[in-house]
Amino acid sequence: MPLIELSGIERVFRLGESEVHALSALDLAIEAGEYVAVMGASGSGKSTLLHLMGLLDRPTAGTYRFDGRDVTELSADELARLRREKIGFVFQSFHLVPRLSAAENIALPLMLAEIPPDERARRVDKALAEVGLTHRARHKPDELSGGQRQRVAIARAMITAPALLLADEPTGNLDSATGHEVIELLESLNGRGVTLVIVTHDAALAARARRRIVMQDGRKVADGA
Repeated sequence: MPLIELSGIERVFRLGESEVHALSALDLAIEAGEYVAVMGASGSGKSTLLHLMGLLDRPTAGTYRFDGRDVTELSADELARLRREKIGFVFQSFHLVPRLSAAENIALPLMLAEIPPDERARRVDKALAEVGLTHRARHKPDELSGGQRQRVAIARAMITAPALLLADEPTGNLDSATGHEVIELLESLNGRGVTLVIVTHDAALAARARRRIVMQDGRKVADGA
């Protein structure tokens, strides 16, 4: 049974009196543990696809099954709970809370999940060690380099041990050497069994994935190794 199963997905946005078909007639299945790159030009639908897979948006039509469960009819609270427990996000612009330290940013999902403080502290310490930032635990985002901020974002995404990690242009704001380190970190998580889906414009980055999906005008035009 696929972890992600999209069937007949349509996503239509209204702009004034016109309609924009961001996704059209999309069928897609992703197995647990896969490493997938989603490519396409701006406006191709790849970010819309990522948002749908991450339960940040709902399709206009079609069915989405996540781990065998039809999520298209879930309430907002049910979707939020499923995202919190099963899905991690890494974005190009990091999305860290500026007034919080690295450790506090990583701890946020655990606070939302009402994990007790002692257990929360243990998990955060472990996550900081795994991304090599124990010595930066008390530093705020503006005191960290871009690569360090992205490592904090990855640690935050993985702190609840999600089944799926979605990364939207995760190296877009990084130099090539730092970007390479970040991708290796993401790939190490995939090596532990986490399903990894990366949206990217970078052909070299996409070539590292074991499967590549190409989007064009809201449709899947290629899918393969």
